[in-house]
Amino acid sequence: MNYWLIKQNPESYSFSDLKKEKKTDWVGVRNYQARNFMRDMKKGDQALFYHSGKEKAVVGIAEIEKEAFPDPTAKEGDWVAVVLKAKSTFNEPVTLEKIKTTKPLENMLLLKQSRLSIVSVEKKEFDQIVKMGS
Repeated sequence: MNYWLIKQNPESYSFSDLKKEKKTDWVGVRNYQARNFMRDMKKGDQALFYHSGKEKAVVGIAEIEKEAFPDPTAKEGDWVAVVLKAKSTFNEPVTLEKIKTTKPLENMLLLKQSRLSIVSVEKKEFDQIVKMGS
C-alpha cells in the first residue's frame, strides 16, 4: 500500500464536501509531478486530506477507490483523474505548524515541495499524522 497527501482549498472543495458526497472524481490536476503521483495511486491506497489556503491542516483520510483514468476536464494533454472516497475525519486538525515542528516529519515532501497538490507520504509519516489527529 502507498500513502499520499492531497491538498485542496476548502473554499473550493472541503473534506466535509467529500464526506457528504462519499466519493468524488479528483480532477483538474495540471502539474506533471502531481500527475505522475496520481498514476502511481492504487485502489485501497490511503491519502491524507489537507486543507490549503488559510487553514493549512490535515483534516482527514481519504482512500483511492479507482485508479488513474483520463481526466474528463482536460481539453488537451495527458492528464489523469482518480476517484477518492471519504474515510474518516480527524478529531484534531494537524496544522502545518505542528507538522513543521514534529521531528519525525521533518523530511516530508509536503515541506520540501510545498507547491505540489499531491505528494507521496512515507508510512511512518502517515501513521504519525494520523496519531496526531486522533
